[in-house]
Amino acid sequence: MTKPFDQAILVADPNDHHRQQITNILAQHGFERVYCAADGAHLAELLKAKLDLGLIVLSERLPDCQLAELCRVLVDEPGELNVPILVLLEPPPADPSQREALRSLQAHGVILVEKPLRAQDFLPLVQLALVLRDERRQRHRLEEEVLTELAEHKILEARLKYLVLHDELTGIGNRRRLEQILQLAIHHCQAYKQESALLYLDLDRFNVINDLEGHDAGDRLLVEVVNLLRHTVTDKCTLARIGADEFCIHLPGADQGKALATAETIRQAMDEFRFLTPNDCYHISVSIGVALLSPALPIQHPNEWIAKAHQACYIAKTHGRNLVNLYDAKDLAATHFNDVRWVPLLRAALKQERFQLVFQPVVRLKDGLISHYEVLLRMLGENGKIFTPDAFIPVAERMGLIHNIDLWVVEHAIDFLSSLPSDQNHVALTVNLSGHAFQNHKLLPFLEEKLESTWVSPKRLIFEITETAAIANFERTLSVIAKLRSLGCGFALDDFGTGFSSFEYIKNFPVDYVKIDGQFVQNLPNDETDRVLVKAIVEIAHKLGKQVIAEYIETSSTLNLLRGLDVDYGQGFLLGKPKPKLLDCKTIALTAIATADRPLVN
Repeated sequence: MTKPFDQAILVADPNDHHRQQITNILAQHGFERVYCAADGAHLAELLKAKLDLGLIVLSERLPDCQLAELCRVLVDEPGELNVPILVLLEPPPADPSQREALRSLQAHGVILVEKPLRAQDFLPLVQLALVLRDERRQRHRLEEEVLTELAEHKILEARLKYLVLHDELTGIGNRRRLEQILQLAIHHCQAYKQESALLYLDLDRFNVINDLEGHDAGDRLLVEVVNLLRHTVTDKCTLARIGADEFCIHLPGADQGKALATAETIRQAMDEFRFLTPNDCYHISVSIGVALLSPALPIQHPNEWIAKAHQACYIAKTHGRNLVNLYDAKDLAATHFNDVRWVPLLRAALKQERFQLVFQPVVRLKDGLISHYEVLLRMLGENGKIFTPDAFIPVAERMGLIHNIDLWVVEHAIDFLSSLPSDQNHVALTVNLSGHAFQNHKLLPFLEEKLESTWVSPKRLIFEITETAAIANFERTLSVIAKLRSLGCGFALDDFGTGFSSFEYIKNFPVDYVKIDGQFVQNLPNDETDRVLVKAIVEIAHKLGKQVIAEYIETSSTLNLLRGLDVDYGQGFLLGKPKPKLLDCKTIALTAIATADRPLVN
């Protein structure tokens, strides 16, 4: 804030004596910058000089001046001239109407002082006027700041509202805007049977240009691509950027033919487009996925629709890029997206103990004695749905979670055995291991520690691995089997007969059981070739000192054939379904089901 004494004071009075008197009073009290005018013309020149005025002192009888009008202009001036005014009144009033106009301006910073002028009265009014001037200036600055902040806030608010639904670089819609449009399209499809389509565009090898030419060139490429798309599609379409180089186009009212035709037009336009840089000329192509919406192809959520279009685009990329591909739920590549959905479910199941063991009896076929139980795994979904291993084990293998599941099964199988009463100390379990389990160096130390801490006999555990998994890493598998057997555990080779060299491998695998692949068992009564193969497996296994298990026994005719072929053990729904608890009985009455094609245990 400017000090009061530093501010200029303008005195306008036609009387030389009065001007000098006022100047002397002000000078005696430290005011050095005093400017004087004898008439309106001189006053106007001083006002134009843009002086840093703190106060204006005017005589009511100043010639060549419309005093009331001048005061009104000065008090309304929004800039630095917005200063308080002291008007010196001289009796009697020369113009009563002017005097009345001046009185009406008192609320706006005009101070009226009657002559004769005395220093003791005049000086406090000057000081009051200067304080008033500073306050008015400060208020004016605050008002300007508030107005500026409000304007900036409104601009920022408008910009934020824009960016909520738009891509900042290209100006087209973003994912949120796209989801709004798709949600409306889904509603129109449900309510009015309106068709539409979604195109998912992914620029091929965009990262190459970004890396070679820099991000500025990459941004310029994206802007040029958007301009090309705008000229290629109709105004009714919604264009959105949902990734670095990924775009979506919603085509309202489009059926399959129109959607594919539009996508092909875009692909051709992109194929003919050339991106120029100071260093090179680049050919740009695009892979496009198409996902349809119609009453026959309903979709419940925008993200589901986008995911389908994305999957279709992924297929186009895997088939060589620069292609258009229509979404098909049967595409094998959709497995990749299925994995993404399964991973958090599997992690949650491990953390929240939502895996469950069930037990299926393995029966000695000569007398029906339950030899042991195979441990099978189930997963409980959040909604109570039960998933079998074929739904989640392949995902766990691909996504690196199989080791955690293997260890979970081993741990809980041993805990189950340790929890059984003493009269069930004879119960043994077969535990399935994934092909990846033998690559996990934690398995053997974990197993040894668990057996020691629970006092469970290793002989009550039989580990099982498929023939295909065993052959995939033969040397490593052989080493782990040897170590497991050295602990006292048994071992079974599952799905035997599926490999081309099955009989060669069986000689070298130190296993106790050979489990015939179910595909040879299920159709045994109707396929003579299967009977010949099963007979050969049994004979060779027995000569090598191994016992044979047949799975998938579902009919009594299959059971009778297996018994006739001298198969040692059987397993299947006819003999007992997988249950969370062990069967109460110790033997299965095989003779009771030898003539009836129905399961004994439900």
